[in-house]
Amino acid sequence: MGYEFLKVRVEDRVGWIEYHRPPVNAFHWEMLREMPRALGAFLDDRGVRAVVFASALGRYFTAGADIRVMHAMDQAAVREWVETCHALVRQMRGAGKPLLAAINGTAVGGGLEIVLHCDVRFAAADAQLGQPEINIAFIPPVGATQALARLLGRPRALRYLYEGALLGAAEAQRIGLVDFVVAPDRLREETQAYAAALARKPAETLAAIRRCITAGLEVPFDEGLAIEREAAVHLAGTLDFREGLQAFLDKRPPRWT
Repeated sequence: MGYEFLKVRVEDRVGWIEYHRPPVNAFHWEMLREMPRALGAFLDDRGVRAVVFASALGRYFTAGADIRVMHAMDQAAVREWVETCHALVRQMRGAGKPLLAAINGTAVGGGLEIVLHCDVRFAAADAQLGQPEINIAFIPPVGATQALARLLGRPRALRYLYEGALLGAAEAQRIGLVDFVVAPDRLREETQAYAAALARKPAETLAAIRRCITAGLEVPFDEGLAIEREAAVHLAGTLDFREGLQAFLDKRPPRWT
């Protein structure tokens, strides 16, 4: 099945999921429900080794949730909306492949929240990022309250959400909201190059690193060590580990399975 509000493509083993609901990529129910389907297809595809979230529109990454849709919701509908968002968050945080973001233009609200759960975020130098939900007496409900506390620390996350202001890309990088700031005309190229480099690394090891760090943050330290131990033991039985050792001894590049 195709997608009406996303553009989906694969380039050099990197899957791209691009928001595409002109004019501003405002999320409504149909667009939201396409997201886990597109991500799930890439996670199930053995030929896709990394996934990038981006926008197909030049000036907007996303304007967040469609306010007209939100205005029509009662509390029961808001509960369903948030639970749908949280299911996507769990899918992303449990993913066994690297997730990246290429953020351009205006990036606010729920569409920006989604990529807080990615591993690496690139932003165009002229991007503007923010969570202005306080200005409509709401909170960001796509896991942002939890992700931001982990990304920025409690005091900075509180100020960011209290103020609801837009940040330029350089400031977003300074506080840890994005990892790389690049020229707008090189955003896709730089993100693709980084993702393709990850796609060339051993897939099971990437998944193990992601699992150890993501799951380890949620449990006491000793439980995190147990997750790390089991991952190491599992990897020791893989063909890629044996190949990596042999390639090192042979002084040649490894050939991953």
